[in-house]
Amino acid sequence: MVKQLVRKRGASEAEELEVFKEQSNYDNLLMQLQSCNKDVAASCMKRQRQEEGRSDTEDDEDSCPESSSALEEEEEEEEEEGTDDESPKSSSLGNNMSEPMPNSETEEDTESDRSDTDQENELEVGLHGDPSTSDITSSFNKHMEHKLSKEEVENFPKMKWKYTWAVPAVGMSNCKWSGTGECLLKDLETKSSNYNLKQRLYEHWLDVYKTSGGTDFHSSRQRFFFSLCNSYRDILNCNKKPFYLKGLEEDSSIMDSYIMHTLNHVFKSGDLITKNSSKMAKHKYCAEILSGEKFLDHGFTRPKVLILLPLASIALRVIKRLIHLTPSANKVTVEHLDRLYKDFGNGDVGKNEDMDELSLNDQSFSAQKSSKPSDFQALFGGNNEDLFMIGIKFTRKSIRLFSDFYSSDIIVASPLGLITKLGEMEKNKEKDVDYLSSIEVLIIDHADIIAMQNWSHVNTVIEHMNKIPSKQHGTDVMRIRQWYLDGYARFYRQSIVLGFHSNPDINGFFNRYCNNFEGKVRLLCEYKGILPKVVLQVRQVYERFEADSIADVDDARLEYFSKKVFPKINESSQGGVMLFISSYFEFVRVRNFLKMQNASFCLLGEYTKQSDISRARNWFFEGKRKIMLYTERAHFYHRYKIRGIQSLIMYSLPERKEFYPEIVNMLDGSENMTCRVIFSPFDHLRLERIVGTVPAKRMGTSDKNVFVFC
Repeated sequence: MVKQLVRKRGASEAEELEVFKEQSNYDNLLMQLQSCNKDVAASCMKRQRQEEGRSDTEDDEDSCPESSSALEEEEEEEEEEGTDDESPKSSSLGNNMSEPMPNSETEEDTESDRSDTDQENELEVGLHGDPSTSDITSSFNKHMEHKLSKEEVENFPKMKWKYTWAVPAVGMSNCKWSGTGECLLKDLETKSSNYNLKQRLYEHWLDVYKTSGGTDFHSSRQRFFFSLCNSYRDILNCNKKPFYLKGLEEDSSIMDSYIMHTLNHVFKSGDLITKNSSKMAKHKYCAEILSGEKFLDHGFTRPKVLILLPLASIALRVIKRLIHLTPSANKVTVEHLDRLYKDFGNGDVGKNEDMDELSLNDQSFSAQKSSKPSDFQALFGGNNEDLFMIGIKFTRKSIRLFSDFYSSDIIVASPLGLITKLGEMEKNKEKDVDYLSSIEVLIIDHADIIAMQNWSHVNTVIEHMNKIPSKQHGTDVMRIRQWYLDGYARFYRQSIVLGFHSNPDINGFFNRYCNNFEGKVRLLCEYKGILPKVVLQVRQVYERFEADSIADVDDARLEYFSKKVFPKINESSQGGVMLFISSYFEFVRVRNFLKMQNASFCLLGEYTKQSDISRARNWFFEGKRKIMLYTERAHFYHRYKIRGIQSLIMYSLPERKEFYPEIVNMLDGSENMTCRVIFSPFDHLRLERIVGTVPAKRMGTSDKNVFVFC
């Protein structure tokens, strides 16, 4: 029976850990292990051999064949415990907070699943040689078996990561990889028989690559980025051209890489548990002695990978590709595939979908005529729900979608989906999110879109990850890795952050929350700018204001606007002034300022009602309102084409560089043809994406404060 852990209010994490150990009789068992000497162990082994009719001289190693059964009781307990935090459907949660399917596994099914996998592993050994050496030297094993000292852990919060090397990125002339510690890129260029992938995964991926027309797998972008992921370092790549901006090949290759890394991590974790369980079953008289030293292979809970995505349609795309890249022997059946299409697609693909057709080119929505740009249609043409969560479990020969979170290997969710779960936990103390306690690989894809939603949700989720759980959840405490018990799990978690561009929130997240002891790698790029995409002859005037620190930027920006920009607007009799604002916080401040000045203005923000939007657009076009406030998020979600603009003022530059020419080109028909941009040196990331890296550096340090582009 699983007992509720005693959690003292205000207790430290170390105190909670002591309670956890006491709950599980950990200290008593450890004392028993330490009191056992080698003679006792030898006696146990001899006794076992006698019962099995074997001589003392027979090799002990062959007593642990990989074809034995494993983790039967553990999986059964996990299945039962997982029902404590199922994700029930609720009208208040939207349609995609996916309810796990009822558990239909029996004890025999679980044992059969594992034993069949062991037989397959044994076959791989026969075909490809003894795996013991490669297992020992694999990056997975090195990472998971590494032992951090207490001194190292204490220095992590004080450490400032120093990027000590930079190497040009292959295939990207304007980018370079930079990292901490020793440079690993030379090692990544070395050819390998299977690149530390499980042999079956490698062979299947190679077949998929060749089928898609690839000829040189070693030199491919997919292989390189997989090897980078397989180094288990934290990765920040914010120059990934997304599929909706005609970057299908690049986006897909990187997605393939992190999916294969995910599968490899999950399968190797499961194989290790299976192998160790098999050995422990054979050494039943000495299980306690052996488990204390050799068989530490568990976390607090089963889920090992969390993939955060912004939209249900993107989640569908990733899950379809994950299924496609899973070897055929491991996906004889894919359970609840019809529900996947119903909840995450538009419900137009049935359960009889051919598994071989689950490729990247499949679209779950039909093309419709629209006046919106093509990238908007590609991104929002499917299911654009941002509240979803789904568990994925790998069994003997099947993939189980919508599995209970505690029995899942992979969780795919939106930040809002997890925030909703955290909210439920606050309201109902019986609920928890302990399935986040043992996440070893965190992948955040399309981080730039998540930033348009609400990046603070990601920070909140990460703060609840890799914590000491509130319940035991049926885990065999004797097999939990020591670094979990020591509270060091966050230093072993690999975080991979991918997006089209970076911003201070994403960079801050990577610097503050990604503390993997292996180190960090990030992609640095130089930009050419997108000013040539402005097709009109618009005079673009950039005005720099100064601020003492990043904390003072918002006040300094408003002060500059109120003293240098607004008086000219107020004095002019001309209307049609579009005031473009990047963040909602700035939107509120400017709105309040204009109210105080009794200015004639209308609003078009992300929270504006549809009826008010139509009225505001008409008022502005007809000249009934002099100023329109328009936010970047409103443009992101709706891509309005505003008529009647005579003068454009960018209070703050857009985060998404492709929006700049779209907004400026709205001046078509204007008599003024002038765009005025306010910026500070702290806006460098946005500025360099628009005007180019070299001009941006000059504009941030020049003695002049005004710069003109025509």
